[in-house]
Amino acid sequence: MTPFWDYLWPLFAAAFVVGGVAGTLGLRQVIRFRLAIIGGLVVTAAAIALWQGPLGAAGRFTAQVERSARETLDNYEMPAVTARLHKRLLSRQLVLSGPGDDFQRSELARILSALPGVRSAGWSSRGGGLPLIAEGAGAALVGFLFGLLLAYLVELRRRHNAQWTW
Repeated sequence: MTPFWDYLWPLFAAAFVVGGVAGTLGLRQVIRFRLAIIGGLVVTAAAIALWQGPLGAAGRFTAQVERSARETLDNYEMPAVTARLHKRLLSRQLVLSGPGDDFQRSELARILSALPGVRSAGWSSRGGGLPLIAEGAGAALVGFLFGLLLAYLVELRRRHNAQWTW
Protein backbone atom coordinates (compact mmCIF):
# COMPACT_ATOMS: atom_id res chain seq x y z
CA MET A 1 0.00 0.00 0.00
CA THR A 2 1.52 3.27 -1.04
CA PRO A 3 0.34 6.41 0.70
CA PHE A 4 0.08 8.30 -2.57
CA TRP A 5 -2.34 6.04 -4.45
CA ASP A 6 -4.29 4.60 -1.57
CA TYR A 7 -4.55 7.54 0.81
CA LEU A 8 -3.61 10.86 -0.81
CA TRP A 9 -4.90 10.49 -4.37
CA PRO A 10 -8.62 10.26 -3.43
CA LEU A 11 -8.24 13.39 -1.28
CA PHE A 12 -6.50 15.20 -4.14
CA ALA A 13 -9.23 14.18 -6.60
CA ALA A 14 -12.10 15.15 -4.30
CA ALA A 15 -10.52 18.53 -3.54
CA PHE A 16 -9.87 19.06 -7.26
CA VAL A 17 -13.57 18.61 -8.01
CA VAL A 18 -14.62 20.82 -5.09
CA GLY A 19 -12.13 23.50 -6.15
CA GLY A 20 -13.40 23.39 -9.72
CA VAL A 21 -17.02 23.72 -8.65
CA ALA A 22 -16.28 26.48 -6.11
CA GLY A 23 -14.19 28.38 -8.65
CA THR A 24 -16.85 28.08 -11.33
CA LEU A 25 -19.61 29.29 -8.99
CA GLY A 26 -17.48 32.18 -7.76
CA LEU A 27 -16.14 33.28 -11.14
CA ARG A 28 -19.55 33.18 -12.82
CA GLN A 29 -20.82 35.21 -9.88
CA VAL A 30 -23.54 32.74 -9.00
CA ILE A 31 -22.43 33.44 -5.45
CA ARG A 32 -19.77 35.83 -4.16
CA PHE A 33 -16.27 34.65 -4.96
CA ARG A 34 -15.00 34.85 -1.39
CA LEU A 35 -18.01 32.89 -0.14
CA ALA A 36 -17.49 30.25 -2.83
CA ILE A 37 -13.82 29.79 -1.86
CA ILE A 38 -14.57 29.62 1.86
CA GLY A 39 -17.40 27.18 1.24
CA GLY A 40 -15.13 25.05 -0.95
CA LEU A 41 -12.45 24.98 1.72
CA VAL A 42 -15.00 23.95 4.34
CA VAL A 43 -16.26 21.13 2.12
CA THR A 44 -12.65 20.06 1.48
CA ALA A 45 -11.90 20.03 5.22
CA ALA A 46 -15.01 17.93 5.80
CA ALA A 47 -13.89 15.51 3.09
CA ILE A 48 -10.47 15.20 4.75
CA ALA A 49 -12.05 14.47 8.12
CA LEU A 50 -14.46 11.92 6.64
CA TRP A 51 -11.70 10.19 4.69
CA GLN A 52 -9.44 9.99 7.73
CA GLY A 53 -12.11 8.74 10.12
CA PRO A 54 -15.54 7.33 9.22
CA LEU A 55 -14.60 6.21 5.71
CA GLY A 56 -11.68 4.32 7.27
CA ALA A 57 -8.75 5.21 5.04
CA ALA A 58 -6.43 5.72 8.01
CA GLY A 59 -7.47 2.39 9.52
CA ARG A 60 -6.94 0.54 6.24
CA PHE A 61 -3.57 2.22 5.77
CA THR A 62 -2.49 1.33 9.31
CA ALA A 63 -3.61 -2.27 9.00
CA GLN A 64 -1.84 -2.77 5.68
CA VAL A 65 1.45 -1.25 6.82
CA GLU A 66 1.48 -3.14 10.11
CA ARG A 67 0.60 -6.39 8.31
CA SER A 68 3.52 -5.86 5.91
CA ALA A 69 5.83 -5.15 8.84
CA ARG A 70 4.63 -8.30 10.65
CA GLU A 71 5.23 -10.41 7.53
CA THR A 72 8.72 -8.97 7.18
CA LEU A 73 9.50 -9.65 10.84
CA ASP A 74 8.18 -13.21 10.47
CA ASN A 75 10.36 -13.75 7.40
CA TYR A 76 13.40 -12.67 9.42
CA GLU A 77 12.27 -14.94 12.29
CA MET A 78 11.82 -12.12 14.79
CA PRO A 79 8.48 -13.05 16.41
CA ALA A 80 9.22 -11.20 19.67
CA VAL A 81 9.62 -7.85 17.89
CA THR A 82 6.50 -5.80 17.26
CA ALA A 83 6.05 -2.95 14.80
CA ARG A 84 3.30 -0.34 15.14
CA LEU A 85 2.73 2.98 13.42
CA HIS A 86 3.13 6.02 15.65
CA LYS A 87 -0.47 6.70 16.71
CA ARG A 88 -0.68 9.77 18.92
CA LEU A 89 -1.28 11.57 15.68
CA LEU A 90 -1.11 8.83 13.10
CA SER A 91 2.10 9.24 11.13
CA ARG A 92 4.15 7.05 8.84
CA GLN A 93 6.83 6.38 11.47
CA LEU A 94 7.06 2.72 12.46
CA VAL A 95 7.85 2.20 16.15
CA LEU A 96 9.58 -1.08 16.94
CA SER A 97 9.67 -2.78 20.32
CA GLY A 98 11.08 -6.03 21.61
CA PRO A 99 14.41 -7.74 22.20
CA GLY A 100 17.39 -7.45 19.92
CA ASP A 101 21.06 -6.59 19.96
CA ASP A 102 22.51 -3.44 18.41
CA PHE A 103 23.04 -5.03 14.98
CA GLN A 104 19.49 -6.43 14.85
CA ARG A 105 18.01 -3.13 15.94
CA SER A 106 19.82 -1.10 13.30
CA GLU A 107 19.18 -3.59 10.51
CA LEU A 108 15.51 -4.06 11.34
CA ALA A 109 15.05 -0.29 11.38
CA ARG A 110 16.76 -0.07 7.98
CA ILE A 111 14.79 -2.95 6.47
CA LEU A 112 11.41 -1.82 7.79
CA SER A 113 12.04 1.76 6.67
CA ALA A 114 11.99 0.44 3.10
CA LEU A 115 8.42 -0.88 3.36
CA PRO A 116 5.84 0.94 1.23
CA GLY A 117 4.04 3.54 3.28
CA VAL A 118 6.72 3.82 5.97
CA ARG A 119 8.71 7.03 6.19
CA SER A 120 11.06 5.83 8.93
CA ALA A 121 11.37 3.06 11.47
CA GLY A 122 13.02 3.18 14.84
CA TRP A 123 12.98 1.91 18.39
CA SER A 124 11.94 5.26 19.88
CA SER A 125 8.45 6.72 19.83
CA ARG A 126 9.64 10.30 20.25
CA GLY A 127 8.68 12.72 17.51
CA GLY A 128 6.16 10.93 15.35
CA GLY A 129 6.88 13.09 12.35
CA LEU A 130 4.32 14.73 10.10
CA PRO A 131 0.84 13.38 10.87
CA LEU A 132 -0.88 11.52 8.06
CA ILE A 133 -3.86 13.87 8.21
CA ALA A 134 -1.51 16.82 7.58
CA GLU A 135 -0.14 15.06 4.50
CA GLY A 136 -3.73 14.51 3.37
CA ALA A 137 -4.57 18.17 3.98
CA GLY A 138 -1.56 19.21 1.90
CA ALA A 139 -2.61 16.97 -0.98
CA ALA A 140 -6.18 18.24 -0.73
CA LEU A 141 -5.02 21.85 -0.73
CA VAL A 142 -2.96 21.27 -3.86
CA GLY A 143 -5.95 19.56 -5.51
CA PHE A 144 -8.24 22.43 -4.50
CA LEU A 145 -5.83 24.98 -5.99
CA PHE A 146 -5.57 23.01 -9.23
CA GLY A 147 -9.37 22.88 -9.37
CA LEU A 148 -9.52 26.65 -8.93
CA LEU A 149 -6.91 27.10 -11.65
CA LEU A 150 -8.89 24.91 -14.04
CA ALA A 151 -12.10 26.83 -13.27
CA TYR A 152 -10.27 30.11 -13.93
CA LEU A 153 -8.90 28.89 -17.27
CA VAL A 154 -12.33 27.62 -18.35
CA GLU A 155 -13.89 30.95 -17.37
CA LEU A 156 -11.24 32.86 -19.35
CA ARG A 157 -12.01 30.75 -22.37
CA ARG A 158 -15.76 31.27 -21.93
CA ARG A 159 -15.37 35.04 -21.60
CA HIS A 160 -13.08 35.20 -24.61
CA ASN A 161 -15.57 33.28 -26.73
CA ALA A 162 -18.47 35.42 -25.46
CA GLN A 163 -17.18 38.46 -27.35
CA TRP A 164 -18.00 36.83 -30.66
CA THR A 165 -21.62 37.16 -31.70
CA TRP A 166 -22.04 35.51 -35.03
